[in-house]
Amino acid sequence: MARRFIRRSAVAGIAVAALFGSAACGGGFDDDNADSAQSSGPASIQILIGSSGEAETKAVQDAATAWATSSGNTATVTPAQDLTQQLGQALAGGTPPDVFYVDAGRFADYASVGALEPYGDKLADGGDFYDSLRQTFTYDGKFYCAPKDFSTLALEINTDLWAKAGLTDADIPTTWEQLTSTAQKIKAKGITPMAIGDTRDRVGAFLAQAGGWITSPDGKQATADSPANLQALEYVKTLLAGGLAQYPKQLDAGWAGEAFGKGKVAMTIEGNWIKGGLQNDFPDVKYTVHPLPAGPKGQGTLSFTNCWGIAAKSQHKEQAIKFVEAMTSVDQQMAFAKAFGVMPSRESARDQYTQAFPADKPFIDGAEYAQGPVNAPKMDSVLVDFDAQLSALASTDPKTILQNLQKNTAATLGG
Repeated sequence: MARRFIRRSAVAGIAVAALFGSAACGGGFDDDNADSAQSSGPASIQILIGSSGEAETKAVQDAATAWATSSGNTATVTPAQDLTQQLGQALAGGTPPDVFYVDAGRFADYASVGALEPYGDKLADGGDFYDSLRQTFTYDGKFYCAPKDFSTLALEINTDLWAKAGLTDADIPTTWEQLTSTAQKIKAKGITPMAIGDTRDRVGAFLAQAGGWITSPDGKQATADSPANLQALEYVKTLLAGGLAQYPKQLDAGWAGEAFGKGKVAMTIEGNWIKGGLQNDFPDVKYTVHPLPAGPKGQGTLSFTNCWGIAAKSQHKEQAIKFVEAMTSVDQQMAFAKAFGVMPSRESARDQYTQAFPADKPFIDGAEYAQGPVNAPKMDSVLVDFDAQLSALASTDPKTILQNLQKNTAATLGG
C-alpha cells in the first residue's frame, strides 16, 4: 500500500499555478452568466474523483447511478489519473466537471480564485458535519463544500513485540512523558520503539499537541516560529536522537506502516488507512490502535479529508447540491465506510460507525481535537520545503527550521 497524504507532485503544482494564472488574466471564476445559464430540470452531472482503487470507484459509481435513477438526472463518475493536474487544467480551461473531490490541502488554492461554488450553508443538515471539518473547508468566513469523509492519525502497537518487551496495557502511553519512558523500555529490549513519517503530515501532530500550528485558524497569519512549535520539534528531535523513533528511510521502508508491518518497530503513528495496508501486505501482524499521547496542551491529531467541490461555472448547481446531499447522507457514508474504509464526516453517523468498526474508535474520536491542513493558498512550495527540513530534524536546529518556515509563510500570506 502506498503512503497517503505525504507528497504532492511538481506537476500538481504547475496545474495550480495555471489556475492562479487564469484567474489573474481574466475576470476570475465569478461569472454571473454561469448563474443565469443554470438548468433547473433534469441534468447530466459530470463527477471527477480521485479514487483510492477499484472498491472506491465502484462504490461511488453505484451510488451515483442510484441517485440518478431516483432523481431523473444522469450522473457520470470519472476516476482521475492525477486529480490535481486534471482538475486544475479543467478549471483553468473553463470546462470543469460539475462535482469533484477537493483535497483539503488544495482547497484554499481553488477557493481563493473563485473556482468553487460556496454552497455549504445551503446543505440540509450542514451543521451535522464535524466542526473541525467544516473549518477545514471554510475560507473568508464562507463554508464552501461538504466534507466527503475523513481520516485521522492514531498510535498503532504491535502486540507481539509489546509482549516481547515485557509491556502490558498499563504501559500504553497517554502523554509525551509516558511515550518517552515506554520507548526507552522497548529499546532496552533490543527492539526499535517507533517509526514515524518524516513530514508535517505526521510530525505536525506534535505541533497540535503542544498547542501550536503553522498558521492562525483563519489562515491569514504565520504562526510557525512559536514557543509551542519549538517545544514540539525539540521533543521529536529527542526521540530521533535517542533512537526512540526512526524515520522510514532509516528502517529501509517506504512509509511507517511498512516498517510496522515488517515487524521492525513496536509502535507507529499512522492513519486509519493502515488497516487496509496491513490486511493486504502483512495480514499476520497483530496490533491495537490507541489515541496519540497528549502533549503539553492536551490531545492532538491531524485530520485528512476531501470535500465534494462544485464548480462555480457549473450550469447545474441545484442538481449538484442534491447529488452531494445524497452522497453525504448517513446511510450513504456508512456504505462508503464499509466499501473502502473511510470514516463518515457527519457526527450523527459516529455511533453507527463505532458499532460497525469498534477497533477504529480512536480514529473517529480524534475528530474532536484534530488539526486540519494549512488553510491558505499558494503554500505548497513552502510546505514542501518544511518537509525537507523535517527530514533532517535529528541533525538540525529546530529553531532554525521554524524561523525559515515563519519567514516563508509570512512572505506567501502577505503576497
